[in-house]
Amino acid sequence: MSADQSGSRASTGSASTAGATAGGTTKDAKVPTVILTIGMAGSGKTTFLQRLNSHLRTQKHVPYVLNLDPAVNKLPFGANIDIRDTIDYKQVMKDYTLGPNGAILTSLNLFTTKFDQVLEFVDKRAAELDYVIVDTPGQIEIFTWSASGAIITDSLAATYPTVLAYIIDTPRTAGPATFMSNMLYACSILYKTKLPFILVFNKTDVTPHDFAVEWMSDFEAFQRALMQDTSYMSSLMNSMSLVLDEFYENLNYCGLSAVTGAGFDDFMAQVAKARDEYYAEYKPELDRVIQERLALKESDKQKQLEALLKDISISEGKEVDMDA
Repeated sequence: MSADQSGSRASTGSASTAGATAGGTTKDAKVPTVILTIGMAGSGKTTFLQRLNSHLRTQKHVPYVLNLDPAVNKLPFGANIDIRDTIDYKQVMKDYTLGPNGAILTSLNLFTTKFDQVLEFVDKRAAELDYVIVDTPGQIEIFTWSASGAIITDSLAATYPTVLAYIIDTPRTAGPATFMSNMLYACSILYKTKLPFILVFNKTDVTPHDFAVEWMSDFEAFQRALMQDTSYMSSLMNSMSLVLDEFYENLNYCGLSAVTGAGFDDFMAQVAKARDEYYAEYKPELDRVIQERLALKESDKQKQLEALLKDISISEGKEVDMDA
């Protein structure tokens, strides 16, 4: 096991503190861009990461790879830090009498307690890195809606420019209902993480993503597609499409094939654009939140100190004349 991997076995600490200490990173500083990859099971996320890893190496940008999926059987690419070297997913299932999803969540929770160590190892290599790519569990809700997933995402975003790549299975999104479901999920993740977001329509070698581009840019085109859907969902989708119209306006997206490699130059262009958005829009807000938390902690310390001094004053009482 490499030094990077063994580092994840180090003592526990506060991941959020580690992230906050590096929060002053500026755009001009030499820091890597974190590409946090999220996708539903079967979307081709692992194949996408394999191709992205290969593409970056071809461009002489050797990435630092983190694998946060404890249940993956085999990675088709090497990981600098792999959760499986620290957490035995099957043993967690036995020890805690859990099902597959519960064991993945518990494994992620256990690993999060050591995430400050992961940040330290990345930081040691940061000056020579351009990208850090992160693989997440295929059970998307476990990472996006868990406390551990939020801690990891916030820690990375507070330390490095971070973008979210949401991988979509294009052939399975060709129908209005599945398309709307993916868009709603993407919208919820965007507003939860508050980070630059890229919709990645994968498997374009099977089904081109032209229909998705048309539906996102032309409201009436999606309405025409909905007219052909006679299911009970059509009226709901019609209403929701109005809500998502604003969501599409400032959305970064691209189509690619993880199998053939087509479209990855466009994806990297979207990553560069999202990095600029991070510094222009997201980083100032993150810094403001961090400062508010620090100020709140300082205020709480002051109140506790005042309460302590008051208690000491009361406990001292008055002098009693024992000769009286």
